[in-house]
Amino acid sequence: MEWRLRRNCSVTPAQLGLLYASLCVVSLGVAGFFWAHGATLVLPFAVLEILAVGIAFLVYARHAADGERVRLMGRALLVEQEVAGRLVCREFAREWVRVAPQEKSPNLIEVRGGGESVHIGRYLRPDLRPALAREISQALRGG
Repeated sequence: MEWRLRRNCSVTPAQLGLLYASLCVVSLGVAGFFWAHGATLVLPFAVLEILAVGIAFLVYARHAADGERVRLMGRALLVEQEVAGRLVCREFAREWVRVAPQEKSPNLIEVRGGGESVHIGRYLRPDLRPALAREISQALRGG
């Protein structure tokens, strides 16, 4: 059994790269036209604009593929979390796992067992988190 929780991403990093390239061409084309006609300050401001938008796009693209995957495999519950390209995996023994709302923030789900804990549900609507917690608990019990 497997649950995949992903960030709602309407634009992929590849599409964002194409959009940014076209934005650069248009912006630098307009700035080059005005620079050629004597408005020399337009080009430096266009370059600053492109750099600012590029940084914002990089931050977005870095987190576009963030997500969580919870897998129940035999006697183990595997929780994989990917944030900004870094993958963190935790494995819990099925018979010792407890699934409950997080104590500090009741919006997230805490999976704990064997002295470790992990918080999941970041990419799931808050009203669906209790249902996910119940579903994981039932699957752990074999129901």
